[in-house]
Amino acid sequence: MPRMVRGALIQATLSEPGDAPVDLIKRSMIDKHVDLIAQAADQGAQVCCLQELFYGPYFCAEQNEKWYAMTEPVPDGPTTKLMMELAKKHQMVMVVPVYEEDLTGVYYNTAAVIDADGSYLGKFRKIHIPHCNPGFWEKFYFRPGNLGYPVFDTQIGKVGVYICYDRHFPDGARCLGLGGAEIVFNPSATVAGLSEYLWKLEQPAHAVANQYFVGAINRPGSESPWNIGQFYGQSYFCDPRGQLFAQTDKRDEDAIVIGDMDFDMIREVRNTWQFFRDRRPETYGQITEL
Repeated sequence: MPRMVRGALIQATLSEPGDAPVDLIKRSMIDKHVDLIAQAADQGAQVCCLQELFYGPYFCAEQNEKWYAMTEPVPDGPTTKLMMELAKKHQMVMVVPVYEEDLTGVYYNTAAVIDADGSYLGKFRKIHIPHCNPGFWEKFYFRPGNLGYPVFDTQIGKVGVYICYDRHFPDGARCLGLGGAEIVFNPSATVAGLSEYLWKLEQPAHAVANQYFVGAINRPGSESPWNIGQFYGQSYFCDPRGQLFAQTDKRDEDAIVIGDMDFDMIREVRNTWQFFRDRRPETYGQITEL
């Protein structure tokens, strides 16, 4: 029997202006996503991933200490606790990107992974932290992740996470494949002009090279007062052959992308293209030289 899994990707516009009070933005975005998550569950989703830093704007467009108020512990913070309740209610695996406080002044761009029974499985901390124009000043906010590339054994299968800028680095994507990931989610916040051409190039390439499914989520629309560009949405699912099979063309609107995946396809593809068998890691030493 095919191992069929129905996934959901949620992209959502900012519900309050970026110069509104921080706590108002956070409450509003969480409330909005509670409704969107319920809609995904009503469509039969068994696993759902939200966009990067889902409960706020992409505040990295500026360097302002006020956004540290967005942080909370994982898993003991209120947002992760709420999402654990929703995962249990909807019997749905959830990938929840948040702004994590580890210690006072030590913050990470993190995604919590929650199983369909509401249990917390662990977290991925974004590894690669950009600091570049036109407004991606992330080193002001985030320490580089220090938990490696974990793969989470969930009720629907083995789930990996890569966050936004990580997708430009194929080495971590390979680590997730070697760790047994059957699907890798990449919650993102990226704007047109800088990486739009790469959006549907790099991640299908990861899917092909590592022969797993990919769920790519990008936030939509423009965000004031920064207006660094349009977050162009266009979230999609990709199969192990690199084919996009469920996607939205919405650039500035909310969307729920539903995709049906047959995880048995992974075995079929790997038995055809023996990339893992034919690896030669003993020749790749230069990759790990500092």
